[in-house]
Amino acid sequence: MFWLVITIVALVAFTLIYLRGENLSEFDQPPLAQSKTSPSEAHLDVVAAMEDFARQGQRHRGKQRLKVIRDYLDSMSEGRDFVSEFRAETKAEVRGEWVLAPGADPRRRLLYIHGGAWMAGSPKSHRALTNKLSMDTGCAVFSLDYRLMPENRRRDSVEDCKAAYRWILEHGPDGQEALDYLVVAGDSAGGNLTLVTVAWARDEGLRKADAAIAFSPATDSAMTSPSLTTNLATDPMLGPAFGFLTKIPLALLWWASWLSTRIRPADPVVSPIRGNLAGLPPILIQASEAEMLLDDSRRYVAKAQAAGSPVELQTWPHMVHVWQMFTPELPEAEEAYDKLLEFLQRVQKSNKEGPVA
Repeated sequence: MFWLVITIVALVAFTLIYLRGENLSEFDQPPLAQSKTSPSEAHLDVVAAMEDFARQGQRHRGKQRLKVIRDYLDSMSEGRDFVSEFRAETKAEVRGEWVLAPGADPRRRLLYIHGGAWMAGSPKSHRALTNKLSMDTGCAVFSLDYRLMPENRRRDSVEDCKAAYRWILEHGPDGQEALDYLVVAGDSAGGNLTLVTVAWARDEGLRKADAAIAFSPATDSAMTSPSLTTNLATDPMLGPAFGFLTKIPLALLWWASWLSTRIRPADPVVSPIRGNLAGLPPILIQASEAEMLLDDSRRYVAKAQAAGSPVELQTWPHMVHVWQMFTPELPEAEEAYDKLLEFLQRVQKSNKEGPVA
């Protein structure tokens, strides 16, 4: 009996301390007041399309379902008119494409890391977003084509982002060339990788990004954020796709994640919120108040601000997960880009002026 008790205690401690890590509830925020505004008609059309796609995806399982998801995401760029040139990067040690709006400055660069739950998405699927970013910021955008699961390990995507960060410091769309300005940005899983990458660059002593942008990032792979359950019914994209996970005990999810990836959920390499959040570059996070990942953003920002990092959060009511992809159709997406541009201009002005004496 003694050894049975010792074994149970050890397993509980291992699960809570090693696999889950610190209790992040101290960074929880009060519930947001219910918005009195209504979403645009265009947003209602997007929600209807997401619900239809979710129904189609539920008809398939396994590899076929993953193929349907990947094909759907890539199809989002088909038949659209873009002002940017899309130039595949074929000679570098990293894969991806340059997105160059007219007048884009090759010495002003933006590394974009797409979302898709680490299993889907590509530079092609996110062209509406990267085209808009190049247009608005005047940056040469490099959209990274990192390795996806399950064909590759979760850690491979992280290593690809690190390699891309080192590479873009010295390479532009026309070859080897120093840069004057660098932004790192990403959405959802790509937002997770963005936050992991800028923290890694800080630790490596590399040139710090001038700013970072994360759209609806997943910051906690231990899945402890309250909104994962409280916003389950209001998230038309993530709810149907991942809602079933909320019915599984977290301890089982932590063990399954650790055994399948050999990375504990509390490791900052997959949970940026669980790392050192001091000394980060200026970061803007945008999230929907209706999405399941809302508190991943709110907790991250609260912890980063407590550590003294210049991290900001902007939220919109009603929106689907990563609504910024639906540009220019969604007026709320255009509002988000306007706020993003204001943030970058403010940060750039502050960098030029230097700290106040």
